Amino acid sequence: MHRKINSYFAFLPLLFILSCGRNANYETGNVFRYNEMGDITSLDPAEARNFENLWVDNQLYNGLIQTGDSFSIKPCIAKKWEISADGLTYTFHLRNDVFFQDNEVFPNGKGRKVTAHDFVFTFNRLLDPRVSDATSLLEKANDFNAPNDSTFVIHLKTPFAPFLHILLMKYFSVVPEEAVKKYGMDFGENPVGTGPFRLIKWEHGNAMVLKRNPNYFEKDAAGNRLPYLNGVIISFLKDEETSFLEFMDGKFDMVSGINAINPRVAFTPDGQLRKEFADKVYIQRTPFIKTDYLGFILDSKNSNSALANPLVREAINYAINREEIVRYLRYNTGIPAENGFIPQLLPGHGKIAGYCYNPDKALDLLKQAGYPNGKGLSYISLFVSAQDYQLAEALQAQLQNVGIRLKVETEQPAILAEGVANGQCYFFKKSWIGDYPDGENFLSLFYSKSFSPGGINYTHYANASFDSLYAHAICETNDSARAAEYTQMDRMIVDAAPIVPLYYDEVIRLVNKRVSGLPLDPLNSLDLRYVRKIEPKQ
Repeated sequence: MHRKINSYFAFLPLLFILSCGRNANYETGNVFRYNEMGDITSLDPAEARNFENLWVDNQLYNGLIQTGDSFSIKPCIAKKWEISADGLTYTFHLRNDVFFQDNEVFPNGKGRKVTAHDFVFTFNRLLDPRVSDATSLLEKANDFNAPNDSTFVIHLKTPFAPFLHILLMKYFSVVPEEAVKKYGMDFGENPVGTGPFRLIKWEHGNAMVLKRNPNYFEKDAAGNRLPYLNGVIISFLKDEETSFLEFMDGKFDMVSGINAINPRVAFTPDGQLRKEFADKVYIQRTPFIKTDYLGFILDSKNSNSALANPLVREAINYAINREEIVRYLRYNTGIPAENGFIPQLLPGHGKIAGYCYNPDKALDLLKQAGYPNGKGLSYISLFVSAQDYQLAEALQAQLQNVGIRLKVETEQPAILAEGVANGQCYFFKKSWIGDYPDGENFLSLFYSKSFSPGGINYTHYANASFDSLYAHAICETNDSARAAEYTQMDRMIVDAAPIVPLYYDEVIRLVNKRVSGLPLDPLNSLDLRYVRKIEPKQ
């Protein structure tokens, strides 16, 4: 209780900033508020590697293109583009009415017009691994150039069909060279973008304030300049229960994610919103391009020798009741992952039969592997983070039913990630969130040239046929043909069982009924441009 009171009163000075602002509309409210339990580490889009950073970056920056409905690609700063017949040249034609936000780095503090040369600077900056994790995403690029102020050209070394989808990522948001040079390593604390909001105040661990950018270039269908909101306030309460109570008390406009929602309080056992809350809030949910899974490190020197046997890995897959996990541990949030690794909505998903709950099949496979009823099979350690401990206990009980004894090892997330990358956690729980909406992003985890720790192939799965098909698929420009190849590769992964797909996640939010126009998409992005809010009567 003391934590709640202290955090709230520390939040008051930033509310005072709003009430004393010069903009009359800003004073009257119309401010969207949410709580961030994670840590925002930087507001430099070059470091847009986590949702905490991404959600704010989305309010501050724009890129060449943006996501439309059903993963379509819409213009943003680029009003149109062409891709050469050989798939090697991407030419973007820019709008001429996009300006950087007002900042002291510009003459008289007035934001200047964005040109194609700004994109050349932005993309070249991302090639430095000291600046960004996005470097590997541009490894297929040959060069970037601006033949004039309104034309930006990218040349690739080899065709890469998902490249346009990669450019949707916030890494590729345009930034001004003047600001990067002035602020240097502190640019992430002093962001300058083109987005609908700009940073006014950031008190680390306390709150962040964004204010409407009056010069934002986008308008709605009626010609009204976006955004509708006057501002955004983000708080940083770390306690899930306190955050949820503040939301139910009307102090926050949204809570997102099954852990933040407190499903025991908000939901019925089958995952529906309880009737007593229906007059105050509404629920949003949509498939999330995210798969939660268990992984085996196939070539680890520390591995349990039994796990090198694919029959044992298949037995583990059949012994797990995914439907029970989704229903009872996640309040029906998510879908059992019984169709391979590629999640819902992406090309290649749903065309194969994966693993479903079949304990008899699991026992038969164990017998074939030389471990009848698990006899002779030593304890298997499963490495998980603290937030997955309850899940691990459920898995432990399910595997015990077929004679597989599991020992749960709990680690801090950073330590677990390092252990998995370095091959020290030979059986682990992990999830993969799609950085961009293409099945290639998920299949890249099994490409042999991407072995961890240098890459993202954490299982060290290696298959020459898979590699060959992967290399061909990423150059295939026919969408249907590429999707068919994705399905083939997913089938290979299921057959080899280097992983145990658990569930395809869902984006789930509770939103205050005073808020309208908040979109929801499978990338779990936060878009506040079209949000409207009815402020409570004082």
